[in-house]
Amino acid sequence: MLTRALAFNGARRIYIVGRRASILTQAAASIDPEIVIPVPGDVTSQSSLLDVAARVEKEVGFVNLVIANAGIMGPRPLPTSSTSIAAYRAHALSTPIEDFTHIYATNTSSVYYTALAFLDLLHKGNEHSAGVQSQVLATSSIGGFSRLSGASFAYSSSKAAVTHMCKMMSTAWGVYGVRCNVLGMGLVETELARGVIGGLGGGEDGRVIAREVIPAQRTGNEEDVAGAVLYVAGRAGAYLNGCVVMVDGGRLGVLPSTY
Repeated sequence: MLTRALAFNGARRIYIVGRRASILTQAAASIDPEIVIPVPGDVTSQSSLLDVAARVEKEVGFVNLVIANAGIMGPRPLPTSSTSIAAYRAHALSTPIEDFTHIYATNTSSVYYTALAFLDLLHKGNEHSAGVQSQVLATSSIGGFSRLSGASFAYSSSKAAVTHMCKMMSTAWGVYGVRCNVLGMGLVETELARGVIGGLGGGEDGRVIAREVIPAQRTGNEEDVAGAVLYVAGRAGAYLNGCVVMVDGGRLGVLPSTY
């Protein structure tokens, strides 16, 4: 969704990075293989990120925008309303600490190291911009603000961490002319969110949602994602730095939350 939005609105070249080469190739072919370049890589590996950045530097020499979009779900606790404390504790402890920490490696640490890998290329990008300073744009989640019982502690806290980390990056890197902003995504029709959406009691396709669950009465779609990224990445959002743009149809407002 993000790649299509940028490709169809004037991006000259987009590198998409992920572990699954076949998925990257399919995405590039479905959009524009002349613009979209698939690059297999692992965002939890510092050496892999540096290799990707070196390739981009060799082929282009700079970047204007880095979107840190990798994310995985985490283990969910048992419902406290129907579970004894002993069972609750045992279930939670059945997840090894390494598995819990791995959520942070993908959802939080990878954002920081991705940004660092491209930091000098973002700085150079300001020499090739149209009045819009380079930026890192991280995909976070309303889970980072929600206190919903039953949500994944690992996932939600990792998204809260990445949101605050991006605010810190926006402060630290302003001197280099590099901005950092965040998309606080709600329930959008993606592979990651499919299971959650399916459990919300919507229609057969999971897109029609009760008003008390999502005030917009639907899940997010590609147009919603495109509108958000084009706003933040383009001239309209050129004065944003350290900003969190919520894209959730109002869902956070009906959850116990801190924002």
